[in-house]
Amino acid sequence: MPRPTTFSIVAADPQAGEIGVAVQSKFLAVGAAVPWVEGGVGGVATQAWANTTFGPRGLHALRAGVDPHEVVHLLLDDDPQRDDRQVGIVDARGRSVTFTGARCIEWAAGIAGEGFAAQGNCLAGAAVVDALVTTFQRARGTLSDRLVAALAAGQRAGGDKRGQQSAALLVAKPGGGYGGFNDRYVDLRVDDHPTPIDELARILELHKLYFFPPAPEDVLAVDEQLGRTIVAELVRLGALPAGTSRYDEAAQTALVAFMHVENLENRVRSDGTIDRQTLAYLTACGRDR
Repeated sequence: MPRPTTFSIVAADPQAGEIGVAVQSKFLAVGAAVPWVEGGVGGVATQAWANTTFGPRGLHALRAGVDPHEVVHLLLDDDPQRDDRQVGIVDARGRSVTFTGARCIEWAAGIAGEGFAAQGNCLAGAAVVDALVTTFQRARGTLSDRLVAALAAGQRAGGDKRGQQSAALLVAKPGGGYGGFNDRYVDLRVDDHPTPIDELARILELHKLYFFPPAPEDVLAVDEQLGRTIVAELVRLGALPAGTSRYDEAAQTALVAFMHVENLENRVRSDGTIDRQTLAYLTACGRDR
C-alpha cells in the first residue's frame, strides 16, 4: 500500500473560531486520509504510514481538554509502528505539537509553534517545512487563505520529492457549515491533478464567493448611479426587459432571481445594499463565454 508521504500544516485562528488542515501529496485523494478537524476542538494531520484512527481518537482527547503533547503520547505509546508515523496536532486555543517517527522517509521533520504545526516526509529538504511556517506566519487573509499560501510556498521550496497529485483544505468553525447546521466551514479536495495546489487555490476563491460573508468594507449602498449600473447589467443578461432603467422593486426582484440562479443566495441582501463580489460577478457574467 502506498504511503501518504506528504507535507501539511495544521493551524488555529482562535479569534475567528477556526481550525484547519491543508495538505499536498503525490498520493491519490490525500484529503481522505490526512486531515481531521472539529470546530471548537482542534485539528489533526496523520501521515507517513498514516494511522487514520489518530484523527477521531486525537479529536476525542482534545475535546476532553487533553494537551496536544499528551495526545501524541496517547496515540503513539502503544503503537508498534510509531516510528513510521508522522502527526501534527493543534487545539482550538492554539497549543500545538508535531511528531516524526525515526523511520519516516527522508527528508522528514516538523515545526510546531503558537497556533500551528507544520510537517512533511519524503520532502526535497528542510526548506519545504521552513517555507510552510514562514509563509503561514506572514500571510494575510482568512485562515483558509493563509493555509493555501503556505502549501504553495512549500511546493515552491521543492515539496514532495516524488511530485504532485492531490491536495485538500479542511477548516471547521462552530456553526460555519452550510445553513449553520454543522462546523464544515471549508471542505475542498483536489484528488488527482497535475498542479493540485493551484487548483485548490482556484476552488477556494469560488468557495469564498459562494459562502463567505462579505467584509463590512465590501458592502455598498445602492445609490442612483449604482442602481443604473446594476439595471444595465441585468438588461444585458436578459434578466430585465430592454429599455428598463430604474432600480425599482422589479429590478431588485430580478437581481435576487439572478443571484439564486448563480448560486449566490448567501449574498442576497434586503437592506438596499450589494457587496463588491456580487457586483463584480454580475458585471463579468457572460463576457467570457
